Amino acid sequence: MEQANSASGMAVHDDCKLRFLELKAKRSFRFIVFKIDEKIQQVAVEKLGQTDESYEDFAASLPANECRYAVFDYDFTTEENCQKSKIFFIAWSPDTSRVRSKMLYASSKDRFKRELDGIQVELQATDPSEMSMDIIKGRAM
Repeated sequence: MEQANSASGMAVHDDCKLRFLELKAKRSFRFIVFKIDEKIQQVAVEKLGQTDESYEDFAASLPANECRYAVFDYDFTTEENCQKSKIFFIAWSPDTSRVRSKMLYASSKDRFKRELDGIQVELQATDPSEMSMDIIKGRAM
């Protein structure tokens, strides 16, 4: 495995990039949840959300007291009645998660995000209210 050339030494599993490309180009998934495996210092895919899954299904996939990264493909209609979509990157870092975990996710975030080419909006959330559908809608416009 190739060692990442960053201060945190965090590696990214190829699957992360492949699945993200499938979400972006083919719209094969509604969302992807990523988890850092702390033992091997690598980001990997934890869950793939199928295209018929909702935002509620996505929100329910994020553990209440563990950090995660996630991407969500949000479809919406503009005031001019155009169909659009935006790809959101969500850094989920609940207040109840371990301090070490929060630090690890925070220090690795920018590097991981750079691997996913095509993210349009970034959100940081420490509890579900900070990533409510109203906030998603507001940030997408």
